[in-house]
Amino acid sequence: MKADLQYLLSDMDKLSSVPDVYIQLDEAIRSSRASAGHISSIISQDSSLSVRLLKIVNSAFYSFPRHIDTISRAVIVVGTQQLRDLALATSIINTFKNIPVQFITMDSFWKHSIACGVASRIIASYFKEPNIERYFVAGMLHDIGRLIIVSKIPEYAERVFSLAAASATPLYKVEREVLGFDHAKVGSALIQLWKLPKSFEEIILFHHNPTNAKQFELETSVIHIADAIVHAMSLGNSGELFVPPINEKAWTTIGLSIDVLPNIINLIDKQVNDVFIRFNT
Repeated sequence: MKADLQYLLSDMDKLSSVPDVYIQLDEAIRSSRASAGHISSIISQDSSLSVRLLKIVNSAFYSFPRHIDTISRAVIVVGTQQLRDLALATSIINTFKNIPVQFITMDSFWKHSIACGVASRIIASYFKEPNIERYFVAGMLHDIGRLIIVSKIPEYAERVFSLAAASATPLYKVEREVLGFDHAKVGSALIQLWKLPKSFEEIILFHHNPTNAKQFELETSVIHIADAIVHAMSLGNSGELFVPPINEKAWTTIGLSIDVLPNIINLIDKQVNDVFIRFNT
């Protein structure tokens, strides 16, 4: 018997939901009220979020020459949309911290996820993207569906992990065989449930098969490549035993020379531990 995707998502709106502060920030940015003062006042209502954001802004993520000690200053130097996306990222990590899971270690899962976000952000910086934080969020969320699988249907998850190890097959392929869908499908459905941007839905759904993306092939290719790089660097683990191969067309899609890869790896190595600590505390 296959697993039921609707059952997996049935209680997710109660278990975890998009943080109110993100909804308020998004509404403000979409309206005419997106002044730096208004944005900072929304964030400042949540003291723990404010502290986490200031830690991130003062991390190797940005390497600003001067310490940023207020949210209002952070809004000015980082940007309203960028800070909104960082608020979403750190709030989701905080929301999922206490979900009981088996088969994977939460610290290792989030290190892999954050590392993928960092790698995606670094790759996107080569395109001169105006908001590279959205790549970070997409990279960070790419495996979120696996947390739901291992927490809500552990008996299926156990079969998946056992079969993957025994057959030396990537987890997502075994998930499709055992469940009838994979963690990418679950994660994409969760993004839809949360009413997050459509780009996140498609990126997460096709991050193993980026050429299937219809509207956001570039973004999906970036996360696909970042995921493979982070696996190869052994930065955390979301349960996968093998380094996924990079789709050749995905590398062509991002349009970067292979010569930049050592520099990308070096930047990931310099940033990940500092960013992980600040996101995770």
